[in-house]
Amino acid sequence: EEGNATGVKQLVKSKLGVDYAMFGEPSGVENITVAYKGRLAIRLACDVGRSAHASAPWLAKNSIEEMYDFWKAIKAEIERVGTADNKAKSVSCSLTEITGGSSHNVTPQKCKITIDIRVPTITSCDNVLSMVDTIIKKVATEKNIKATYRIEDKTEPFEADQTSPLVRALLLAVLDVRNKRPMLLRKTGTGDMNVLGHNFKIPVITYGPGDPHASHTVDERVNIAEYVASIEVYERALFHLSRLH
Repeated sequence: EEGNATGVKQLVKSKLGVDYAMFGEPSGVENITVAYKGRLAIRLACDVGRSAHASAPWLAKNSIEEMYDFWKAIKAEIERVGTADNKAKSVSCSLTEITGGSSHNVTPQKCKITIDIRVPTITSCDNVLSMVDTIIKKVATEKNIKATYRIEDKTEPFEADQTSPLVRALLLAVLDVRNKRPMLLRKTGTGDMNVLGHNFKIPVITYGPGDPHASHTVDERVNIAEYVASIEVYERALFHLSRLH
């Protein structure tokens, strides 16, 4: 999953002859992940043409300040897409990186930011990208500023077929091991399931121990008891899948 999902994208090129796929990303031992948002990562750059001494800032535009206007315009428009009271069905937009300036006493001529957009299954990365492109061009024209961008990652949203034998097998397995019907989760993140599911057109699912909210954080961890229980769930899932296949 690291490095913009380069691993699974390379795996897809190998055209493996598989019937089903289960990904071990954390869902919680009593939950099954059936949907992920897509991801659109954009690196946006602006150039105001010149810099000035910080003691005379009126002599040049400040690229960092100007970039913030690009960011506000993109965020305001993009986050209107979807349902505001349902995070899994709304578009989210995060400013994750910013670089700019050449010295502590000179106004910055250039600035770059990274925008991480998560795209729900109700739309597509292409639709959102079209909106972003229009906004960038509009703001650049209004401000008479040179702005360019490149796509760092584009992974379409995905939702698994909940009637597939794989989902049914895993449902039964969790019931067997935990005596509880699992919750079907629609995550706001993005996973390898998106890439393989779209390309292979086979039943896929994500299930694994651990708290998904702790993923990629300093507190990421897996409870040993949950880990052992998840192994039992996988065993039972394979048993049920052999019957349902």
